[in-house]
Amino acid sequence: MRQSKLFTKTFKEVSKDETSFNAKMLIKAGFIDKLAAGIYTFLPLGLRTHNKVCNIIREEMDSIDGQEMAMPALHPKKVWEKTGRWKDFDVLFKFKLANEKEYALGPTHEEVVTPLVKKHVFSYKDLPIAVYHIQTKFRNELRAKAGLLRGREFPMKDLYSFHRDKKDLDNYYEKVKEAYFKIFKRCGLKNVYLTYASGGAFSKYSHEFQALAEKGEDTIYLCQECSVGVNEEIIKEQDCCPLCKNKKLKKEKAIEIGNIFKLGTRFSKPFDLSYIDQKGKKKDVEMGCYGIGTGRLMGTIVETNFDKKGIIWPDLVAPYQIHLVCLDNGKEKVSKAADEIYQTLSDNKLEVFYDDRKDKSPGEKFADADLIGLPVRLVVSSKTIEKNSVEFKERGKEKTELMKIEEVILRLKD
Repeated sequence: MRQSKLFTKTFKEVSKDETSFNAKMLIKAGFIDKLAAGIYTFLPLGLRTHNKVCNIIREEMDSIDGQEMAMPALHPKKVWEKTGRWKDFDVLFKFKLANEKEYALGPTHEEVVTPLVKKHVFSYKDLPIAVYHIQTKFRNELRAKAGLLRGREFPMKDLYSFHRDKKDLDNYYEKVKEAYFKIFKRCGLKNVYLTYASGGAFSKYSHEFQALAEKGEDTIYLCQECSVGVNEEIIKEQDCCPLCKNKKLKKEKAIEIGNIFKLGTRFSKPFDLSYIDQKGKKKDVEMGCYGIGTGRLMGTIVETNFDKKGIIWPDLVAPYQIHLVCLDNGKEKVSKAADEIYQTLSDNKLEVFYDDRKDKSPGEKFADADLIGLPVRLVVSSKTIEKNSVEFKERGKEKTELMKIEEVILRLKD
């Protein structure tokens, strides 16, 4: 991708109305655009990163037998009345169609997926099942001031599992835990903790995955013995670690990047989702639900990977691997060399964002490269072509070195 062709720009400043760090950085770097509070456009660079986050999630969900599909965002009132949540779900967007029938914009999909699965489950032989989708959700949040961390319209992955009994649900629940930790590690998040939270109407506990962050909107208490967390909402009832009962808990700021629930029969009963077991008896299906806000995860990556110059994208979620910067100063020889290097890198299946702009100074180009934050910056200039090399620098490190383009290709492919 040639930067001269990109229609979006970087900015030195953003609106003072935008108070969240992740949104400020992503707007400045040209990854997202704010339409209204809690409503953002994913621009070309932002969409590439978001797609990479989603693809990592897909790979890990598929590895635990999740089957991807796409469910509607438009939900009829009757399915929400069935569970009693038409009145109780306080952030539900409700409206009427031209025919006066009432609908909601989906904030979650238990009311849709449960009757769907009912059409396909009859016997114990049909279970277990795990299905997921990545789709835009809508929640009528009173406060939407945290950028991608808390939106009114936002992308989310939700996985739903269906089981014969609690034991099978428990076993699958543990598989999801492992898959979630793999996802967060691949996305470049380091300090992620399984955190006990209230199970609400579903169970005694649910679990959150919390990433430590200096400006995190959540407060958690970390056990100093077994490294699990306790959400501040239940710490009043649980003044010790739920796992090992240790009372040495350290207060930390964090961002919730995922949550998992054992739903039991909370949704299967209202929809009469049941099956016939080996003895011919009718039994209710046990359910689990597992969410990751994909935009929220992207925002968290920014909140935890940055310096004073800009974003530092982890390798697997950066929109491009390489920021190739041409410092031609009007010299055709330098531009030609940079064009050839761009083509060589692209031919070797490396993702290159090529700053070929003629109207920007070297200082402006370097500032943009740091702000955008791709893993590797390669500079082509009169100095480098004299030595048949490029200047190689990793984002977040000060060291630069001259390297042959063949060496660069081998290093990045390794």
